[in-house]
Amino acid sequence: MNRPRRTGGDEGSVLLLTLGYVLLALAVLFVCVCATDLYIAQKRLDSLADSAALAGADGFTLAVTGESVRAELSDAGVREQAEALIAALPGEATLVAASSPDGVSAQVTLTASWHPPLFSPFVPDGIPLQATATSRTALE
Repeated sequence: MNRPRRTGGDEGSVLLLTLGYVLLALAVLFVCVCATDLYIAQKRLDSLADSAALAGADGFTLAVTGESVRAELSDAGVREQAEALIAALPGEATLVAASSPDGVSAQVTLTASWHPPLFSPFVPDGIPLQATATSRTALE
């Protein structure tokens, strides 16, 4: 019985599939690395906004009325304290707003731009980040 001989029709297709899977794995790896770096950059900006709001809440003035003493915040005091903290720390954050909406809270908004650590055609070149934090001051 003569069996037909195979003539190597699938030679090289395993190599092509392997190359395709390697490229897919690299693309997924690049996207995961960039997503992780974006998450960390946002958390850093959140932390800096928290610190700036806390510093802004320390910019109070004491108001004495009769027998009571209370801490009052002004927009200028919050902005001054937040700017001083941001200037002292390294980073690319920009102070957008710093105010005291109710006289006892300091609200700070920061922005920064994120750029991916790896070149990848699947990830945008830059993404604007924003963080807002609020801190209250109290006298006890």
